[in-house]
Amino acid sequence: MTFNPDLVQKAWLLAATYHEGQRYYTAVEGESLPYLTHLGAVLNEAQNALHYDRSLNPKLMLLCAILHDSLEDTAMTVETLKTTVGNKVLAGVQALTKDESLPTKREQMEDSINRILEQPREIAAVKLCDRICNISSAPPSYWTKEKKDAYREEARYILERLGPSCGYLRKRLAEKIEKY
Repeated sequence: MTFNPDLVQKAWLLAATYHEGQRYYTAVEGESLPYLTHLGAVLNEAQNALHYDRSLNPKLMLLCAILHDSLEDTAMTVETLKTTVGNKVLAGVQALTKDESLPTKREQMEDSINRILEQPREIAAVKLCDRICNISSAPPSYWTKEKKDAYREEARYILERLGPSCGYLRKRLAEKIEKY
């Protein structure tokens, strides 16, 4: 895959279009930010990882970082994604997308992790970036202790299964889990 900054920009604009109006909820009850804030944070983590691990494929990692929630959280179609960014990115985004037909969140997570592990390691790295961003601040004060504990355990599961994909991100996520 040859890196193309114009394709990264195209993916960003596509994500902005499809996530328009969506909000990303913060740790403060009732406070939210435009969803692009989350996508930008995941993209930033991916860029940092690329700096520290030069063996990662920038095109695959950056495009999947930008589009990782597009199939799960928007009306974007598989065909739109495939036409815009190609089969490899589509396969990565599909692996990052939870199968909501599975009965429990745990089964959805395990299924997604198993599909991620069938992809190039950049996809696992994107999942690590996503979780790093999701636990970068304290858990929401309005969550129950059980929900906070479950989220921390899920992060540990992600770290255990996907951490070997990128040492830099493994260390970052481990640090975030400790502070969470």
